[in-house]
Amino acid sequence: MKVKNIIEMKDNQVQEINEKEFDIHVLNAKQPVIVGFLAGWSQASGRFEPVLEEVARACNGSAKVFKVDVDDNPDLGTLYAVQSVPTLIVFANGAVHVKIIGTVSAWAILAKLQSLLQEGQTSTERDSNKA
Repeated sequence: MKVKNIIEMKDNQVQEINEKEFDIHVLNAKQPVIVGFLAGWSQASGRFEPVLEEVARACNGSAKVFKVDVDDNPDLGTLYAVQSVPTLIVFANGAVHVKIIGTVSAWAILAKLQSLLQEGQTSTERDSNKA
Protein backbone atom coordinates (compact mmCIF):
# COMPACT_ATOMS: atom_id res chain seq x y z
CA MET A 1 0.00 0.00 0.00
CA LYS A 2 1.42 3.40 -1.02
CA VAL A 3 1.13 6.26 1.40
CA LYS A 4 0.68 9.68 -0.16
CA ASN A 5 2.50 12.60 1.41
CA ILE A 6 -0.24 15.24 1.49
CA ILE A 7 -0.16 18.57 3.25
CA GLU A 8 -3.47 19.45 4.81
CA MET A 9 -3.75 23.10 3.94
CA LYS A 10 -4.87 25.38 6.71
CA ASP A 11 -5.47 28.83 5.30
CA ASN A 12 -4.19 30.74 8.29
CA GLN A 13 -1.22 28.64 9.42
CA VAL A 14 2.37 28.22 8.31
CA GLN A 15 2.96 24.75 6.93
CA GLU A 16 6.33 23.02 6.78
CA ILE A 17 7.20 21.83 3.28
CA ASN A 18 9.96 19.68 1.83
CA GLU A 19 11.63 19.23 -1.55
CA LYS A 20 9.18 16.55 -2.73
CA GLU A 21 6.13 18.74 -2.09
CA PHE A 22 7.61 22.04 -3.27
CA ASP A 23 6.61 21.87 -6.95
CA ILE A 24 3.01 20.94 -6.20
CA HIS A 25 2.32 23.39 -3.38
CA VAL A 26 4.56 26.31 -4.33
CA LEU A 27 5.41 26.36 -8.02
CA ASN A 28 1.99 25.13 -9.20
CA ALA A 29 -0.06 27.23 -6.77
CA LYS A 30 -2.82 29.43 -8.15
CA GLN A 31 -2.30 32.16 -5.54
CA PRO A 32 0.94 33.78 -4.29
CA VAL A 33 3.10 31.69 -1.98
CA ILE A 34 5.39 32.99 0.76
CA VAL A 35 8.24 30.65 1.72
CA GLY A 36 10.48 31.21 4.70
CA PHE A 37 13.82 29.42 4.40
CA LEU A 38 14.90 28.75 8.00
CA ALA A 39 17.28 26.63 10.08
CA GLY A 40 16.68 25.14 13.52
CA TRP A 41 20.09 26.28 14.83
CA SER A 42 19.51 29.91 13.83
CA GLN A 43 18.28 32.28 16.53
CA ALA A 44 17.15 34.74 13.85
CA SER A 45 15.03 31.98 12.27
CA GLY A 46 13.46 31.28 15.65
CA ARG A 47 12.56 34.94 16.05
CA PHE A 48 11.21 35.05 12.48
CA GLU A 49 8.79 32.11 12.79
CA PRO A 50 6.19 34.12 14.79
CA VAL A 51 6.36 36.78 12.06
CA LEU A 52 5.51 34.12 9.46
CA GLU A 53 2.61 32.96 11.65
CA GLU A 54 1.33 36.53 11.85
CA VAL A 55 1.57 36.87 8.06
CA ALA A 56 -0.32 33.59 7.55
CA ARG A 57 -3.12 34.75 9.85
CA ALA A 58 -3.33 38.11 8.08
CA CYS A 59 -3.41 36.48 4.63
CA ASN A 60 -6.18 34.07 5.64
CA GLY A 61 -6.02 32.17 2.36
CA SER A 62 -5.14 34.97 -0.08
CA ALA A 63 -1.61 33.53 -0.09
CA LYS A 64 -0.12 30.28 1.15
CA VAL A 65 2.66 30.47 3.74
CA PHE A 66 5.29 27.75 4.07
CA LYS A 67 8.58 27.23 5.83
CA VAL A 68 11.51 25.15 4.63
CA ASP A 69 14.27 23.84 6.87
CA VAL A 70 17.37 24.39 4.72
CA ASP A 71 19.35 21.73 6.59
CA ASP A 72 16.73 19.08 5.78
CA ASN A 73 16.17 20.40 2.22
CA PRO A 74 19.58 21.53 0.97
CA ASP A 75 18.67 21.33 -2.73
CA LEU A 76 15.97 23.97 -2.31
CA GLY A 77 18.40 26.24 -0.52
CA THR A 78 20.89 25.81 -3.35
CA LEU A 79 18.30 26.22 -6.10
CA TYR A 80 17.09 29.54 -4.67
CA ALA A 81 20.57 30.75 -3.63
CA VAL A 82 19.77 30.87 0.08
CA GLN A 83 23.05 31.91 1.68
CA SER A 84 21.67 33.30 4.91
CA VAL A 85 18.74 32.44 7.14
CA PRO A 86 16.12 33.56 7.42
CA THR A 87 15.45 34.23 3.75
CA LEU A 88 11.92 34.90 2.57
CA ILE A 89 10.85 34.34 -1.02
CA VAL A 90 7.47 35.28 -2.48
CA PHE A 91 6.43 33.20 -5.50
CA ALA A 92 3.68 33.98 -7.98
CA ASN A 93 2.83 31.80 -10.97
CA GLY A 94 5.82 29.60 -10.16
CA ALA A 95 8.36 32.43 -10.33
CA VAL A 96 10.30 34.32 -7.69
CA HIS A 97 8.87 37.84 -7.34
CA VAL A 98 10.37 39.03 -4.07
CA LYS A 99 13.39 37.85 -2.08
CA ILE A 100 14.12 39.26 1.37
CA ILE A 101 17.24 38.26 3.28
CA GLY A 102 17.17 38.60 7.05
CA THR A 103 14.38 39.40 9.45
CA VAL A 104 11.64 41.80 8.49
CA SER A 105 8.32 42.82 10.00
CA ALA A 106 5.01 41.18 9.13
CA TRP A 107 3.85 44.60 7.90
CA ALA A 108 6.72 44.79 5.38
CA ILE A 109 5.95 41.29 4.05
CA LEU A 110 2.25 42.08 3.75
CA ALA A 111 3.04 45.34 1.91
CA LYS A 112 5.15 43.44 -0.65
CA LEU A 113 2.40 40.84 -0.99
CA GLN A 114 -0.29 43.50 -1.41
CA SER A 115 1.64 45.16 -4.25
CA LEU A 116 2.03 41.76 -5.92
CA LEU A 117 -1.70 41.03 -5.55
CA GLN A 118 -2.58 44.45 -7.00
CA GLU A 119 -0.15 43.88 -9.88
CA GLY A 120 -1.85 40.55 -10.57
CA GLN A 121 -5.29 42.16 -10.60
CA THR A 122 -4.10 44.83 -13.02
CA SER A 123 -2.66 42.14 -15.34
CA THR A 124 -5.92 40.19 -15.18
CA GLU A 125 -7.93 43.31 -16.00
CA ARG A 126 -5.63 44.07 -18.96
CA ASP A 127 -5.93 40.50 -20.24
CA SER A 128 -9.74 40.53 -19.97
CA ASN A 129 -9.90 43.85 -21.85
CA LYS A 130 -7.98 42.29 -24.76
CA ALA A 131 -10.65 39.65 -25.29
